[in-house]
Amino acid sequence: MIKRLARCIREYKLPSLLSPICMIGEVTMEIFVPLVLAELLRQGIEPGYMPAVWKYGGLLALCALCSLAFGVASAFFAAYASTGFARNLRHDMFAKVQTFDFANIDKFSTSSIVTRMTSDVATLQMTFQMSIRMIFRTPVMLVMALIMAFRISPRLSIIYCITLPLLAFGLFVLIKLVHPIFERVFKTYDKLNNVVQENVRGIRVVKSFVRESAETEKFTETSDRIYKDFVKAERIMAFNNPLMQFAVYTCIIVISYLGAQLVVGGELDAPALTTMFTYTSQILMGLMMMSMVFVMFTMSRAPMQRAYEILTEEPQLQNPANPVTEVADGSIDFEHVSFRYAKTAGRNALDQIDLHIASGMTVGILGGTGSSKSTLVQLIPRLYDVTEGTLKVGGVDVRSYDIHALRDQVSVVLQKNVLFSGTIKENLRWGNPNATDEEMEHACKLACAHDFIVSFPDGYDTHIEQGGTNVSGGQKQRLCIARALLKKPKILILDDSTSAVDTRTDAMIRQAFREEIPGTTKLIIAQRVASVQDADMILVLDGGRIAAQGDHETLLKTSPIYREVYESQVKGGEE
Repeated sequence: MIKRLARCIREYKLPSLLSPICMIGEVTMEIFVPLVLAELLRQGIEPGYMPAVWKYGGLLALCALCSLAFGVASAFFAAYASTGFARNLRHDMFAKVQTFDFANIDKFSTSSIVTRMTSDVATLQMTFQMSIRMIFRTPVMLVMALIMAFRISPRLSIIYCITLPLLAFGLFVLIKLVHPIFERVFKTYDKLNNVVQENVRGIRVVKSFVRESAETEKFTETSDRIYKDFVKAERIMAFNNPLMQFAVYTCIIVISYLGAQLVVGGELDAPALTTMFTYTSQILMGLMMMSMVFVMFTMSRAPMQRAYEILTEEPQLQNPANPVTEVADGSIDFEHVSFRYAKTAGRNALDQIDLHIASGMTVGILGGTGSSKSTLVQLIPRLYDVTEGTLKVGGVDVRSYDIHALRDQVSVVLQKNVLFSGTIKENLRWGNPNATDEEMEHACKLACAHDFIVSFPDGYDTHIEQGGTNVSGGQKQRLCIARALLKKPKILILDDSTSAVDTRTDAMIRQAFREEIPGTTKLIIAQRVASVQDADMILVLDGGRIAAQGDHETLLKTSPIYREVYESQVKGGEE
């Protein structure tokens, strides 16, 4: 896991190396300071010899300045490397998400992916910055200070051999208790993001139903859970500081008592004892820093695992070894196709679909809620793979195509129309980045969008807010249809994408399709019979199966479901 995350360092390897090197320089200077101070006391201050005072005083100042310079450099390189690491990690995670298919997105959920790429990455950035400084500073300071302490007095240094294992055991227990809490916290963050996302996205519904207080209560409940978990974790980790302080003062008391006896007995002088006190502080300060590093690693274990899951997740839909890159025509063949969303699902969403659609046909699809109309058309651009049977486009199994080549020839206007922040032109060019103004106008005329666009003061340069909130539902649908037409696809799928336009505009769009793009295969999912009654073939879905198929007149005679829908809409249900 760490090896995979470390690959995100990339071009920041040099500053990542320079930071600990500078930190080692800072620690070395700090280790020499007590030695220089002892010589200053021993050779300069005690005998009152001023040349020695100037000599060792200047050396002491030089060590302090060098330590400062090394510390500043180490902090700069650590900050530079950690921000670069976070940028690369965020980029790699986002790039990986772009390769996900619908099944992968369903597995993680949108809110979880957002949390992993924001707060989780921020936690890992902080951990990385602290690690490349403290993870080297702490052991170097401990080892060097211990060596110096043992050189001065092996007898006094025995106290460290007793204290260090006790501290290490105490830290291990604290980390063992805290880690499950932090794991729970980051999962709760996912839920919190989901609450916020749902609320902001559906704010109009919230306000229209006067549900602000209920939404606030839901947010507060989730937020309080995070608060309580963090408080619980902090209460446990609060024992870290008293543990450290106890160790520090115990060492100082023991060294003071034993050191005084050694000084009286002539085995140790006062400057050496002063130096021992300094090294004691450095050793135990190093341990305190190590405990901080352990705390950060404990907090970051869950984000590391979550980021690793994103980076190593593989999409279920993969290109074959030698993919087909050209779609011959818009013909579609379902051969004994069955599909279920998950292996553990109780039943198939689609069951034994056999269907042949010739290139250029217009096919209408009707059915009740949950009859798998959208599922049927989502298999065509291979947004999901069939569970059983074969689905062919242009006479070739869709699994044999290059995914991008296939989807480039299949335009889908989904049920939930999405526009992105930017101008109308920028949104339209999602269909064709190189589309000319004339091509965009032509596509918008086919989708009956041109007239309302030119009525805006800025025309095609009108800015669209995020999600298309500054245009109506019908206008949004027509812009999405125009965007799909700009791809000049061989297959055009409209998944209930004219539900927000009036019947006259709907009829004009269908007429434009018949006259302007006769060679394109058109699949139209609709709730209104009027939207599909002039189609070459109409499918009636029921429970994931094709209950009936044929043209309008045939279905009126043979399909009770179709006849009932037609009569309820056209005749007002009077009969």
